[in-house]
Amino acid sequence: MSDNCCDAFQSAVADYLIRHRSVIDILTKYQESNAKVNRAFAKAVTECGCVEINATRQNPPSQVAYSDLKQYMSSHISGQLCEQCREVISNELGHNLFYIVALCNLLNLNVNEIMHQEYKTVTTLGVFHLT
Repeated sequence: MSDNCCDAFQSAVADYLIRHRSVIDILTKYQESNAKVNRAFAKAVTECGCVEINATRQNPPSQVAYSDLKQYMSSHISGQLCEQCREVISNELGHNLFYIVALCNLLNLNVNEIMHQEYKTVTTLGVFHLT
């Protein structure tokens, strides 16, 4: 693999995506891969039990500064993924990335440039990025 993992991965996806080259195929395979990520996490909770979800209302103190808010927010996850669940979820996320990159290839978008631009946006706007 070259120095730039994103470029190397994008090139490999371009070389190995043969059957699902239609944008419709790629979009539906991407959606399917999203569902498989969600299902793998759900199985980690409901079948394996290595992680638990305890979702409650986020309730930070009323006078907390926005910059300190992160320390009062919960992911609602407790526990750690076991090795088997970690492997399954990691594989499903890899497939998800494959179809994201396949879509980028069809649209002549460079994944590395997208990630670099998003990095610049996040680091420039900080906590205001997604508001």
